[in-house]
Amino acid sequence: MDGIQDHAYVGNMRTGALVGRDGRVSWMALPRFDSRAHFTSILGTEEHGLWRIGPVSSDGTAPAAGRRRYLDDTLILESVWTTEAGTVKVLDFMPTTGEAAQLVRIVEGVAGRVTMHSVLRARTDYGRTTPQLVFGGRRVSTRLDEGRLWLDADVHLGARGDDLFSQFTVSEGEQVAFTLSWQPDQTTPPPLPAPAALLRQTTAFWTTWASHCTYTGARRDDVIRSLIPLKALIYEPTGAMVAAASVSLPEEIGGIRNWSYVYCWLRDSAFAAESLAQFGYGQEVEAWIDWVTAVIDGDFDNLQIMYGVGGERDLVEEELDWLPGHAGSRPVRIGNGAAGQLQLDVFGEVVDALAKAQQHYPHLAPKVSPLITGLVGCVEKLWRKPDMGIWEVRGPRRHFVHSKIMAWTAVDRAVRLVEAGHMDGPLGHWRALRDTIHRDVCEKGYDKERNTFTQSYGSTELDAALLHALLSGFLPADDKRVIGTIEAVQHDLSIKGGYLLRYRTSGNVPGVDGLTGHEATFLIGLGWLIVALGRIGRTSEAEILTEALLRARNDVGLLSEEWDPHAEQQLGNFPQAFSHIAVLMALAAAPTGAEPETAEVAVR
Repeated sequence: MDGIQDHAYVGNMRTGALVGRDGRVSWMALPRFDSRAHFTSILGTEEHGLWRIGPVSSDGTAPAAGRRRYLDDTLILESVWTTEAGTVKVLDFMPTTGEAAQLVRIVEGVAGRVTMHSVLRARTDYGRTTPQLVFGGRRVSTRLDEGRLWLDADVHLGARGDDLFSQFTVSEGEQVAFTLSWQPDQTTPPPLPAPAALLRQTTAFWTTWASHCTYTGARRDDVIRSLIPLKALIYEPTGAMVAAASVSLPEEIGGIRNWSYVYCWLRDSAFAAESLAQFGYGQEVEAWIDWVTAVIDGDFDNLQIMYGVGGERDLVEEELDWLPGHAGSRPVRIGNGAAGQLQLDVFGEVVDALAKAQQHYPHLAPKVSPLITGLVGCVEKLWRKPDMGIWEVRGPRRHFVHSKIMAWTAVDRAVRLVEAGHMDGPLGHWRALRDTIHRDVCEKGYDKERNTFTQSYGSTELDAALLHALLSGFLPADDKRVIGTIEAVQHDLSIKGGYLLRYRTSGNVPGVDGLTGHEATFLIGLGWLIVALGRIGRTSEAEILTEALLRARNDVGLLSEEWDPHAEQQLGNFPQAFSHIAVLMALAAAPTGAEPETAEVAVR
């Protein structure tokens, strides 16, 4: 079975597909990111749904492509096989037309004459149901409970059991195209596709979008390659962004830390909006603000930390007991029970992103101000409560220091905006609230003997999220407590290669997160460490760790949630917005890149 890092991703800002090295589509949900999947073999076996196009070896196995890449600044995947008979390539992409979802696969002969196989095994409802095939020449459809799939091909399609099968050959310069289309109703077929025109349109879309990037520093190609996944994870009809394009890929092979990420976290999307604003993508930022406004709908007291991409609130967590999980990692979960958690840090992250959006795009002030006022009102009511924190622990609530500092951040940004004349608010009251939270954190969340902030009040544990908290400007960068915390976190949580754990897990007994087992290093934590080291003048070390972060990417420049430096493999859901945000943070903060924001002296 392909590992997580062996996959590439194609998408259309509505949904996406994971494509393995052997040309296998092993995950695709239709029509939305959070719809029930039609290809699910990455979470099970080949019997749970796949679509493979590629050559077949003499022993009947499917070889891996010898080379893969994305074409220029696009999300169009090119996979190349060189066989004894010749060389062939496959272009995979999802058109960005705004129409119903399509996956186009164009096979092109490069040299010689190569025999190719296409095997489409649709298994709806996450691999549980085999749909009926309906033939009509070179157009075949499958009846679904909701909607219908249509496959159009330039070659004959036949049945092999419940699979759609085609064998064909391509010579140099010849092309054979396949187009899989989803339609919302059972009776209306899609228009006959024009794959070449769709390829031109999709190429133009991505290259034009990438050209709008305002970054002019070093390694611009790497910046673009991490911006494109962020764009691809946006659900364009609403402006929401999913945390990742997959469900239940494990944080530990064989472990239980398997969660669904195909929803919009306010936190994750706030981080993404901040990155997009920094690199010149105001349209996406404004769409995100409109989505936040719509899902809150003025009811701040009932705010959730995550929603479906259409604003859905009911994200019931379920276990799919018919799936064995990726590499035997069970249970496989959909939904996410963390939707109902109290996570205080979210208020600070969203307010900070809103404030930065207004700085980049002043015309957004009328949209930003009421959101900030409402969110700060929530902070005032809730900040003294224990919560589940940024890592969504399944154990007891705690007074997480990161959560408290981000509560401070929400109030601080509101104060600054009022002071600058960009919004109205009770300035004196908010200043007093900011000071109160600051004193509380410094008194209860700081270990004087070790000169470090701790994971939670009264705890001796450390947490990579402290790095993010201290990037907020809670204290000046040269404060001994900041330097001490950075050094303590790096010393206690770094492992091979300098990669950073979120926190220490406890193995066979439940840890602070309420879970057994372990996990790999969390890549956004390394991004925070890189920026923090730069802030305190340790730029050479930050540059070394930036190279380590970039080395964790796979051959097409994509990152999952975590990296195991011992096994040298990616773990967790894929592709992961957090991890690509880490790359963007690190590159923008590099001395040869854009200048990082200066941490200001906070009220103490």
